Amino acid sequence: MLSPESAAVVRATLPAVGGALDEITTRFYGTMFAEQPQLLDGLFNRGNQASGEQRQALAGSIAGFAQALLADPDARPDALLSRIAHKHAALGVTEDQYTIVHKYLFRAIGDVLGDAVTPEVAGAWDEVYWLMAGALIAREARLYQDAGVEPQHPWRQWTVVERREETDEVVSFLLRPADDAPVPPAKAGQYVSVRVLMPDGVHQLRQYSLSGAPGEAMRRITVKRVAAVDEAPEGEVSNLLHRTVRAGDELTLSAPFGDVVLDDSDAPLLLVSAGIGCTPTTGMLEHLAATGSPREVWVLHADRSPADHALRADTHRLVGELADARAQFWYEQDADAASGAREGLMDLDELELPADADVYLCGSLPFMRAVRAQLLEAGIPARRIRYEVFGPDLWLAHGEG
Repeated sequence: MLSPESAAVVRATLPAVGGALDEITTRFYGTMFAEQPQLLDGLFNRGNQASGEQRQALAGSIAGFAQALLADPDARPDALLSRIAHKHAALGVTEDQYTIVHKYLFRAIGDVLGDAVTPEVAGAWDEVYWLMAGALIAREARLYQDAGVEPQHPWRQWTVVERREETDEVVSFLLRPADDAPVPPAKAGQYVSVRVLMPDGVHQLRQYSLSGAPGEAMRRITVKRVAAVDEAPEGEVSNLLHRTVRAGDELTLSAPFGDVVLDDSDAPLLLVSAGIGCTPTTGMLEHLAATGSPREVWVLHADRSPADHALRADTHRLVGELADARAQFWYEQDADAASGAREGLMDLDELELPADADVYLCGSLPFMRAVRAQLLEAGIPARRIRYEVFGPDLWLAHGEG
């Protein structure tokens, strides 16, 4: 609970702190990595740092948490905390690292805001930070315990059983534990972190959704090669996996984490995706087919073309195996009307969607914003729409979820 004295100070200073958060987080990361370079080895993704996404997500999370405390001092923004805790658990974040972050974050606040950071201001924001950190530490401890993972040793070796070329830019890897021990439990929709050693000797991490049924004896991840765009560099991990990993090689994976998971429900189900966002929805389809689900299922997917649509054959197969399922695809080019595909961007106006459906949404932020608006217009309540973001969650951190 945020104390009344601190709440008054935070409320008065939130505009100034919020307005400077981008500069604060830029200085924070720059100073921390300069003095603690080991944190870039296997914890922070360099691509997210270069693009600025990690900085924006941190700034939005801090501001969002503070605003939630001011709205209700006894409340916690559960969706925000859950999303962050699962991401942290997949990275192997430990309790002591919150102290390191505190040190450099508050140094950056003082450097940017100067004399405006009085002892009272520093104390109030310190209270906000530790309320947030304490909530995350507790959640992450439960996640580690439930997964049977020691935070100091979160990694496990997996052998690549098969490499499948899905499209020119997408490849799947089928994996089994290298030690032949049992596969850890997972839920449909979860992801794992893949930890790889880059040519410069630094480890980098990336999360990939489980695109196979979570109950199978093997894991499947499906990786899109991320190309360089404008000033954003190419995806280090995805390109290394594409270029170098073959059957018989080993990969280092975390346990499965992620809070956007398929609920056990009888409600109609909408699996809505674009591009490589099809990976978690395909994993959900695999689970539904493996368990013989009788649910009404709609699979809605948008892509550049049929040739770019990864896991397309799997989707058709799984829809055919389910008792009450249908699929509708949209392609920006080369749409084959004979197959039932539609040309252009996803447009839900012509579909009579069930208003009581549970919706799982995955794709780029512009795609998810546009489709969410269509779903709301179709009468589906916001509370029934869940989404997954690959990388830092800029949507929820800025209060748009």
